[in-house]
Amino acid sequence: MEDYRSSGVLAALEVINSIVPKQKLHAVGYCLGGTLLSITAAAMARDGDDRLASVTLLAAQTDFTEAGELTLFIDESQLAFLEDMMWEQGFLDSRQMAGAFHMLRSNDLIWSRMIHDYLLGERQVMTDLMAWNADATRMPYRMHSDYLRKLFLDNDLAEGRFVAGGEPVSLTDIRVPIFAVGTERDHVAPWRSTYKINLQTETDVTYLLTTGGHNVGIVSEVGYSGDRSFRVKKHGPKDHYVDPDRFLIEARQKEGSWWPEWVSWLQEHSSPLAEPPRMGAAGVPTICDAPGYYVLQQ
Repeated sequence: MEDYRSSGVLAALEVINSIVPKQKLHAVGYCLGGTLLSITAAAMARDGDDRLASVTLLAAQTDFTEAGELTLFIDESQLAFLEDMMWEQGFLDSRQMAGAFHMLRSNDLIWSRMIHDYLLGERQVMTDLMAWNADATRMPYRMHSDYLRKLFLDNDLAEGRFVAGGEPVSLTDIRVPIFAVGTERDHVAPWRSTYKINLQTETDVTYLLTTGGHNVGIVSEVGYSGDRSFRVKKHGPKDHYVDPDRFLIEARQKEGSWWPEWVSWLQEHSSPLAEPPRMGAAGVPTICDAPGYYVLQQ
């Protein structure tokens, strides 16, 4: 986890700062990436690093006491088994990871698909979101073990024991505004779990709850013909805490994609728009033309 923080998030910040110096950045993290971003933001605040303008957490947990059905797979015995298996091959295979998530929604992701695809012989047409969802990756042994043991099992981040940069981090150190998004049918990061960010920080938190699940709820493009709606409410450091049930009552439901709401929030916390920098500026080489070799399978 520390390598992902230093060689991932912080390294990206260094490159961006070299291209657009003295500019504060809006940082966004999705799922585990959001957890890692919250750790990074807390460590930066602790160390007096003020390069962030805001933090957006998409379906990301910072407290794992109500982490949902995935906790059925996480105990000392299960972790010991996983660590032994990962030690032999160096990683958790993507098929093993996908199998665990499929079990969380077995009616939707296993049995209904078996009936539809195998028994009825009606193959589903692949969509871009389905293809993206199927593009799994391996989980490195050391990082995955740190994540499951220190966060899921021991809840070190929420309880002030998680170490980043050699010292523990505290989410209460974060002073930049936070935009947190949860999804109603999320089996990976239940929204009541992601909602706990309101209790863990002492800054302005705008919490938005949208329809859909862990993927479809986040990928909520404008103009989609399906039924989409969301609720949103701001919670300041001096405001009285509103519990999740009361949030559902007080936050008025809005129709459509939540993306324009996020854009408006970002504009409120941004400086005036400027001309985007030239790619490869400040001595940072351009690897290849967009969208990149990976997307083109080259």
